[in-house]
Order: sequence, then C-alpha cells, then structure tokens
Amino acid sequence: MTQKQALAIMKTGVNVYLTGSAGSGKTYLLNEYISYLKNHDIPVAITASTGIAATHMNGMTIHGWAGIGIKDKIDEYDLEVLEGKQYLWKRFEKARVLIIDEVSMLHAHRLDIIERVCRRFKRSDKPFGGLQIIISGDFFQLPPINRSNETNLKDMVLYSEAWRIMNPAICYLTEQHRQVDEELTSILNAIRSDTVEELHYEQLKNRLNAELPNNIIPTKLYTHNTNVDIENNTELSNLKTDEKVFYMSSTGPEPLVEILRKSCLASEKLHLKVGAEIMCIKNNFEEGYVNGTRGKVIDFLPSDNTPIIELYNGKTIYAHKETWAIEENGKNKASISQLPIRLAWAITIHKSQGMSLDNAEIDLTHTFAYGMGYVALSRVKTMTGIKLVGFNPDALRVDPKVLQFDKELRNESTQNELVYFGKLSKSEQEKLEHSFIVRMGGVINKNNNKTKTSDKIPTIITTMNLLNQGMSINKIAKERGLTKSTIVYHIEQIVDKFPKTKINHIKPKQQDIIIVNKANRTLKNDEIGKLSPIKLILEKQGYKLSFEDIRLAKLFINK
Repeated sequence: MTQKQALAIMKTGVNVYLTGSAGSGKTYLLNEYISYLKNHDIPVAITASTGIAATHMNGMTIHGWAGIGIKDKIDEYDLEVLEGKQYLWKRFEKARVLIIDEVSMLHAHRLDIIERVCRRFKRSDKPFGGLQIIISGDFFQLPPINRSNETNLKDMVLYSEAWRIMNPAICYLTEQHRQVDEELTSILNAIRSDTVEELHYEQLKNRLNAELPNNIIPTKLYTHNTNVDIENNTELSNLKTDEKVFYMSSTGPEPLVEILRKSCLASEKLHLKVGAEIMCIKNNFEEGYVNGTRGKVIDFLPSDNTPIIELYNGKTIYAHKETWAIEENGKNKASISQLPIRLAWAITIHKSQGMSLDNAEIDLTHTFAYGMGYVALSRVKTMTGIKLVGFNPDALRVDPKVLQFDKELRNESTQNELVYFGKLSKSEQEKLEHSFIVRMGGVINKNNNKTKTSDKIPTIITTMNLLNQGMSINKIAKERGLTKSTIVYHIEQIVDKFPKTKINHIKPKQQDIIIVNKANRTLKNDEIGKLSPIKLILEKQGYKLSFEDIRLAKLFINK
C-alpha cells in the first residue's frame, strides 16, 4: 500500500494500524495526517510508546498523556484518582483523535489500561471512548521488555483486548524511502519473511571488519548501554583539544520537562572538543541535516562558542540550539533547548530505532531480543555503510508467530487496498471524509472563503445558546450528541468566561451544594482543585454523588 492510499483510509475516520518495514515512511505519514487534522481544526493527541519516538512528532509518551505512568494494572480507585486531575479532564475532553507511534514496544496490558481510561474520561462505552485511534509500528522491531529485562511475545499489543475491540484497518506500507541498496533491501526482506539463506549470511560476513567509504568513522551500535558510555567517554578523553560544555535549558512544569529530558537523546551537559564525532538528533531540512546525520566538530565560533560541524556529506553547518517540546492543542506545555547533536562514536541499538544512518559499526554478537539484528541493519542506507565487528546468526531470528501474524496483516492490507477502500468512488471517499470531519467537530474546507474558521461557532457558545433557551444538561447533551460530562465541562468554561450567564435552571439540590462545600473546605493544600478527595469524603459520609454532580455543585458555591 502506498502512503497516499493509507492517508486516504485514515481520513475516513476508521481506526488504523499503520505498519511496514523500516524506512517505509510511517512517521512521515503520521506527520502528514497530523497536519491534515490540524488544518481541519480536529484536536489530535500525539503520543508514542517511548519518549524518543514521541519527540520525532513533538508529542509525549502515551503513558504520560493518559496519566497512567508505569502502572501495570488499574482498578476503580485508581480511575477515581485520575478523575480528580483537572488537566486530564481538559486533555480528554478536547481530544478527538489519538495517535500512538512505535506500539511494538508497548505492552498489551498497558494498551488495555489506556483503552479503559479513555472510556472512563470520554464517558462512553465505545472502544477508546469513541476516539479515532491511529497506531503505528512494526512487530519485527524491538518488542516490549519487562522488568526482568526479558521479552515475551504475549506482551505485544496485538494480544490485547483493546486491539480486538478496536478492530483496526490494516495499512501495510510497501514503499521504501530509506534503503537505496538492493543487496541490503534483499537481506532485510529475507529477515522479515524468514527466508534468510546462506547467500545472505555470506553477504553479511563480507562486512566483517570491512572498510567504510572515505575512511569515515562510523557510529558504533551496541546492544548494551555500558559499552556505549565507555566508548564515547574514552574517545572524547583521547582528544587533546580544549573542551567546551553546553548546558540544557528548559521551560514548563518540572514533571513534563523531566519526561522530555529522559526521552530525548540530547544531553543535559554536553561535552565537546574539536575532533569530536557527532550525530544530529533532530530533523532540520532547511539546514540540511536529519536525525542520524553524522559529522565532526571542526571549530567553535569565538563569539559564543557555537560549534562548527563538518558533515560527512561535505556540508558545513553551525549547531545552534534547537527545541524539543510537548505540544497540546497547538500550545507548548513544556520544552527543552540544547544543541541538536550528541557524541556519536557509539549508541545502543534500542536508541537508534527511528534513525537513518549513513554508516554504522555494528556488534551483533550479544543480541538478546527478537528484532535487534533487524533494527540495527535497517538503520543504514546501504550495505557499504555497514561494518560488522561481531556476528551471530541468531541475531537475524524472527519469531514464528510474528511471521505468521505479519502475513495476515499483509493480506488484510491488500483487501483494504483493493476491495474495501480501493473501490470507493471519489464522491464516496469525500462523503466519508466530510462525515468524519463533522463528527469530530472540525471545519470542512478551512481555506475556502465560504467556510472560514471564523465562521464556525465555538462549541461552548453553542452550549451557552442552548442554556439560554432553558434546556437542562441532559437535553443539551442529547441535542448535541455529547456526554453529560462534556456539557458540564462546557458550563465550567462558560461560567468562567461569561460569569453573567444565567444557569439557575440547572442548579442542583441545595443539600448537594452544602455537602460539597463542606467537603471542599476540609481539603489540604495539595488536594485543592481535585475532585477525588471530595468524592471520597462524601462516600464516607454516605453520599453518592458523581464527579459531574460535584463539578456542578462547585459552580454554585457562594452564589
């Protein structure tokens, strides 16, 4: 399936699993769809299973977005605690589409937890609370690792209950945008189809201790962090030039900043010297480098010590600070700034996932998980860019169950391409796209003068107009096809922005206002603004008020 065909399927509003070999352009296509959604004013949550993958799209980890952290299970009490966090309410109320990249590294039970949290906050029994779900990944790549540092096929999201009820349309990309070498492409395809032959082993063995073009010092890919740290620190200390230190800066709440620090390949304290081997860790097409571009520090500007980098493609660049951010609804929630480079004598195979390297020195002696060999080899564009310093045939193993499942995915993708979506006429495709945009509260033809963004009535204004007509919350929810929780959220915004709005006709029982007020007054400083503590206090007193009841009652305190 081409990227164009997969994008057309996403636009119909169905849930999608986007997959394909390394270099097929999955992340690129996700960014294209994100731009499409933003152009039609459809709020999208951009996440990934790891922070490294999330930074490729200016998103955040799915664990952080859903508020679940590192939880392995969730119960009713945990859900009520989450419901007490106002920022999660705002996050879920606005979201219409949820994107999760690199799901091969997401545990099945965590996807089930995320699905349950979505239903809870969206107040809907539909899968994921009715959000459109776009998940992307490649099960031939690195699988989830448990706390015992072991892998288990049953941990993969394809075995989750969420996967079953989500029933995603499969979009298997078959174009290749990274490898330009037929020999290497043949080896990678053989790994994916479990048809590796002696010829392929011989081709790889020919790269053992092979010389690289122009004597370029390659990035060394190791299976373990220890080897990486030793290699980089040793090589830097061997340089006799003066050392410069560059410090990371940050903005935003510390918890979000910490997520960025842990997820990004940028160093908090970057040590550089003239002669240091570096790797670019952010895409900047205007400056002529991408995530994975290699080069060397050749000098520093005397005015501000800006590093001057000579890339291996012959281009010279100045390494000015770049920013990594967590975005939500078009606004930066937190950001870090640092030079977009890191020492690149060595990196782990795990952290290389998602990169495109010109040259790599790879040790495949001690691989410990399915997919490691495939990930390492698929980082590089050509066979001549690979230097093996250790090779174990087991590094090319694929799990038989993943192999079988991949065949099923290919078949389903072909059916979607040729039958279910491929036979849609242009008018049928447009009708599905328009229906989805309307359902998500977006704007059709945003750039068309007949339907400017400014012509769209804000959703809370629509709710306010219905309030002014004397409608009850339940009637407004039914009229608008929204949940009661969403309407209460609208009313909270309306009261804040338009305090003179008349809402007496939706006033709850006076007793409810009184008991909520009393409970609210007993909260500790760190509990102020949270709903769960109030709910727990009321339950201990024998009162059974929902979160919506509490939120509504709070609006009438002191009125």
